[in-house]
Amino acid sequence: MVLPNFQSIKSNMVESYQIDVPTNGQGLYEITREIANFTSKVSSGLANIFVQHTSCSLVIQENADPSARQDLNKFLDRLAPSNQSWHSHTAEGPDDTTSHMKSALTNTFLTIPVLNGQLALGTWQGIYLWEHRQPTNSRKIVVSLLT
Repeated sequence: MVLPNFQSIKSNMVESYQIDVPTNGQGLYEITREIANFTSKVSSGLANIFVQHTSCSLVIQENADPSARQDLNKFLDRLAPSNQSWHSHTAEGPDDTTSHMKSALTNTFLTIPVLNGQLALGTWQGIYLWEHRQPTNSRKIVVSLLT
């Protein structure tokens, strides 16, 4: 068996930052600018964005028309409705199980290329924290820049 020739790639730098994102109930909260504040420090590389919670998620979504985000919320609510008789994980409220299901269906991390200090997002793309819980929260996000 012949193994492919692998070359190691040496990274010059990995820098990590943490931000807190306050939320006021379910919905999509745009965090593109907050992430871009960190990526402006590098010329090129990757931005890895990770949310440190199990009842919210991260998505890249349209940032022009709010109706797109409203439709996403309605869609996910239909997939994972609250207050179901079979929910047993309800210690933190009737949306406890539901928020975990929604998080499992979406992402807890994103990786986005950085080109010339800017996130390589499309024209109408934005980065969102998707809060799946009803109560007010403060969510922690770690941004790691790999160059």
